[in-house]
Amino acid sequence: MEAKVIWKGRMSFNGSADSDFTVPLGSSPSVGGDDDGFRPMELLAIGLAGCTAMDVISILQKKRQDVESFAVRVHAENAGEHPKVFTHLTIEYLLSGKNLDRQAVERAVQLSEAKYCPAQAMFKQIAPIDLKITIK
Repeated sequence: MEAKVIWKGRMSFNGSADSDFTVPLGSSPSVGGDDDGFRPMELLAIGLAGCTAMDVISILQKKRQDVESFAVRVHAENAGEHPKVFTHLTIEYLLSGKNLDRQAVERAVQLSEAKYCPAQAMFKQIAPIDLKITIK
């Protein structure tokens, strides 16, 4: 994979990778930005959420679970000092549907964590990760 950012001025960039989609990156006015895009660390958390979400929904569909709504939230704690790395992560899976089998959901989350999600595999080497499942 190749990824790049192109500077637009001040603290604004456009990022892209092999898929050719673009994403705006920016920063807050307190550090010279214009609040006009994602912060790079936000994109890391979104990438983690998206990686595991795609695994879990794919597995649940194969298990014929009737998922009606699904969201994954990543709660990231940062170090107080620079480089302000993630120090602890909680991945929260929120699902609703008809007759969802909790064991099927737990197994899908476990497979994503242990086998399929490369983002989770990388992050767990640098920060503890807690997993939380909420079925409504």
